[in-house]
Amino acid sequence: MGTLRIRSRHQPYEIAVLAAAPLCGILMMTLDVRPTSVQTSMPGPIQVAWELGLIAVGVGGLLGILWPGRLSTGLGLELASVLVLGTITGMYAVAVLVMSGRSSIVAASFVMAVTVGSLWRAAQIAIDLRRLARACEFVTYEQLQAGVT
Repeated sequence: MGTLRIRSRHQPYEIAVLAAAPLCGILMMTLDVRPTSVQTSMPGPIQVAWELGLIAVGVGGLLGILWPGRLSTGLGLELASVLVLGTITGMYAVAVLVMSGRSSIVAASFVMAVTVGSLWRAAQIAIDLRRLARACEFVTYEQLQAGVT
């Protein structure tokens, strides 16, 4: 068996986006302020779900990155969070484009970069989880208990 390589879970851009997401969700909920594109294009319950999604994504993703226990659990939390982040940022980019058309291409492109980055990170995590599962097939329980890598 070769060397097991897991990509760093401490990526500054990902951490910054995951830290900003719950802040944005909480501010929108407490101040009762939403972007016009969201208010116009999404029904009320979807808006609330979107805001709660931002909060859950940020908290879940940061929890996964900082998870002190099993690596696979932390990666799983991070994977779920970046998948949902990719979904809800894509949803927002579509809302911006639908409501503002050509004048929103720059803003929508920037938000879509977060979507693409999130889905890219999700693919990396999925590969890492697969590598981890394969590595566990070659290591016995006794070796894990003894700390052999």
